[in-house]
Amino acid sequence: MTELKFDKDGLITVVVQDHITNEVLMVAWANEEAFDLMKSTGYTHFWSRSRQKLWKKGEESGHVQKIVSIQTDCDSDTLLVRVEQTGPACHTGSPSCFYETIYGSPEGTMDIIPALKRLLADRLENPKEGSYTCLLYSDENKMCKKVIEEAGEFVLALKDKNDNEAAWELADLIYHTMVAITKSGLPMEMVYKKLAERMK
Repeated sequence: MTELKFDKDGLITVVVQDHITNEVLMVAWANEEAFDLMKSTGYTHFWSRSRQKLWKKGEESGHVQKIVSIQTDCDSDTLLVRVEQTGPACHTGSPSCFYETIYGSPEGTMDIIPALKRLLADRLENPKEGSYTCLLYSDENKMCKKVIEEAGEFVLALKDKNDNEAAWELADLIYHTMVAITKSGLPMEMVYKKLAERMK
């Protein structure tokens, strides 16, 4: 295994991502003991620079992070930890610690995927009157037909070389597919593994 490079204070930066959406949940620091605990327990542990002590994420709130994978960068001085997050990652109650935009806009980025995933899950657990998503959840035939319909409209827009229409139809296809995935409970981990088999 690559030898990690801890800084002069004996710490290494840890970037934590959601294992399904790749959303960055938080950034923290770990010393060698915290890193060893992550490997031995399968849950994230960090070193608190302010409190000068080890801590397990979620030890008080219950919002633990079950580790799926740990990677290091090319300099071996930063860790990327993908986790299965229980509850919100941020102490403020936000799903991610990165919720404040201070420059530009996340609109037009992958930021929409985890946000949409959370909304679809909420609509399934807490149905809302007048919600189109809830209408689809209540009519499996309509839900499935919409996926087929939007797929057809997307490829026709591609064939017509109409980027604006293709973007519109692909957005519809992604939305309706995510509705079907959420309703069915299909584990995305299985899908990702099948995608990996196609990397030839």
